Amino acid sequence: MDLSVLKPAKGSVKTSKRKGRGQGSGKGGTSTRGHKGAKSRSGYKTKIGFEGGQMPLQRRVPKFGFKNINKKEYKGINLGTIQELAEKTKSTSITVDTIVEAGLASKRDLIKILGNGKLTSKLDVKAHAFSKSALSAIEAIQGTATKI
Repeated sequence: MDLSVLKPAKGSVKTSKRKGRGQGSGKGGTSTRGHKGAKSRSGYKTKIGFEGGQMPLQRRVPKFGFKNINKKEYKGINLGTIQELAEKTKSTSITVDTIVEAGLASKRDLIKILGNGKLTSKLDVKAHAFSKSALSAIEAIQGTATKI
């Protein structure tokens, strides 16, 4: 037994002072909130972006443009990637499920096949959309492109 090893029991030492428990605690009276104002009141919460009454940044900056809420966002996958996937899986048909399993897209993504890269084997490709160059490249080697 050595005096340098002694420690207080677990849970017996408080790490923070309790606020609002009298002047003797050192954090009594205003409970570290200061005098008057919104921050001293109970139930005070700031709104996100509140700048103390000054016009907030998101209202000062001019707005412009148009955001179409009906726009469909496609995940583009090139023919070269499709060819690599077909060689890796040794499959002649590429569907959305095989693309998702390969980790090229998530299951909620809409997939569009793009015409970049070379397609060497005859494939049956099923996707949500195809570019014109991808369609012509697939059909040039007697493959089929099916829209889902």
